[in-house]
Amino acid sequence: MSALASLRRRATVEGLGTAALVAVVVGSGIQATELTQDVGTQLLANSLATVFGLGVLIALLGPVSGAHFNPAVTLAAWFTGRRTGDGPGLREVAAYLPAQIVGAVAGAVLADAMFGKPLVELSTHDRFAGHLWLAEAVATAGLVWLVFGLARAGRTRLAPPLVAAYIGAAYWFTSSTSFANPAVTIGRAFTDTFAGIAPTSVLPFLAAQLVGAAAGLGLVALCFGRPATARGDEAVVPRVEQRPAAPAARSPEESTLAR
Repeated sequence: MSALASLRRRATVEGLGTAALVAVVVGSGIQATELTQDVGTQLLANSLATVFGLGVLIALLGPVSGAHFNPAVTLAAWFTGRRTGDGPGLREVAAYLPAQIVGAVAGAVLADAMFGKPLVELSTHDRFAGHLWLAEAVATAGLVWLVFGLARAGRTRLAPPLVAAYIGAAYWFTSSTSFANPAVTIGRAFTDTFAGIAPTSVLPFLAAQLVGAAAGLGLVALCFGRPATARGDEAVVPRVEQRPAAPAARSPEESTLAR
């Protein structure tokens, strides 16, 4: 497979993975609000669905694209690998980021469609407050610290359960319920449901997430020192390069006939 075809497929996988993630987040939020009026139970249902869905998506798609599903992770991977050439290049970043954002919007639209909601309805859920921005910075810092810390420690195989578990925990220990993802934040602005965020609240969230990503990389450097030998584009789980299958061994009879 050519390098361009490989990049296209990886970007497509990033878009599909992000779409599926947002569909899980938004769809479970809608389902929860239709089943119960208790806000705590709604958040519990929403967080559990997100944990399970994210873990499955990372395990399934990580070997293809690295399972970033998050511009903050992609940018952090590019930043950490820019000097050594081990991370994604600008060409990959330019392919991943739009795919993630488009996928996030598509996932929100899909979730609304599944529950008979207006396909595109901008959220009225205001989240414009300083403590929420702080929470987003903390949540994103923790996510980047975990993802790249696992790479430095050579434990990327544990990423599916550990990243999912962290996001589930961050739902509860942050006041913002841990968006920690610029693409997901943008996508959730297109649904006026439990998981939505008003467009006027999006930019401060994005700024806080980028600050948090930088802080997370600082924590990685503080805790683990020198850069990892693992590739930066394998930030969540290692990609598996597809190779042609080895020819089957010949039997003695086949070897004789081939002479």
